[in-house]
Amino acid sequence: MITRRSALAAGVAVPLGRAARTGPRRIVSLNPCLDAILVHVADRGQIVALSHYSREPSSSSIGALGAAFPVTYGTAEEVLALAPDLVLASRFTPPATRDAFRRLGVPAEFFDLSETVASSLAQVRHVAGLVGRPERGEALVARIEEALAAAAPPPGVPVLTALVFQAGGLASARGTLIDEMMRRTGFENAATRYGLERTGAVPLEYLVADPPDVLLAGLVRPGVPTWSDRVIGHPALARVAHRMHRADFPPQLTFCGGPTLIRTAAFLAKARREALAARAARGRA
Repeated sequence: MITRRSALAAGVAVPLGRAARTGPRRIVSLNPCLDAILVHVADRGQIVALSHYSREPSSSSIGALGAAFPVTYGTAEEVLALAPDLVLASRFTPPATRDAFRRLGVPAEFFDLSETVASSLAQVRHVAGLVGRPERGEALVARIEEALAAAAPPPGVPVLTALVFQAGGLASARGTLIDEMMRRTGFENAATRYGLERTGAVPLEYLVADPPDVLLAGLVRPGVPTWSDRVIGHPALARVAHRMHRADFPPQLTFCGGPTLIRTAAFLAKARREALAARAARGRA
């Protein structure tokens, strides 16, 4: 159960016992990355519904908090039935849904995918301004910037090569938000040396022949493994374990910016420290 105390401890905004001061009173979010920002900057009473992705463990960036909110599957009919006075959505929202909002006069704001830290921070400020809580946006930006500064490598620490390797062998290429986060935390993205120019699959053979210093591997889901799970759990990867540090990297950390960057920065910094400690131990052996 999400209590007011636990929400505050997590840095999530909650109402203070009175109605929303200003701004929209009925907000619907149709995007999980916008969900994650919204629950940090809006009053609980302002949020009518989040996207259904925030209730799914494999895709939620807000964890158990997602169960505390109603959700929609993004159809115009569902959203209109909620009578929102603000809809937050991706620019990839189907044209028919966007047209329905426009025809019926539903205020909607459409957002691009954030591919840089700067654009992600700007998105936080934009959402906070739209919901009438700009001060909360600034507070969240300050927390993200503090986390990034804390995760930056100390002077003189060697740069390690690393690859984000998720289900199906998917890797994040240069020019993505996770690529920038890797560089900020002391890693060089190995996707380039495998010829990857955009996010896509890296053949398992490439990793075995030329492993990176660190493999930021996705998690094998419980139950019967799928083909995608078998790739990241393939026994061939164990053959290069002595040359490559492996860290289990939750796929949720690759999806969104905003407050998720706080967790991502801390995880990457921890992976860097552990990889360097493992390297030092091998050198002493």
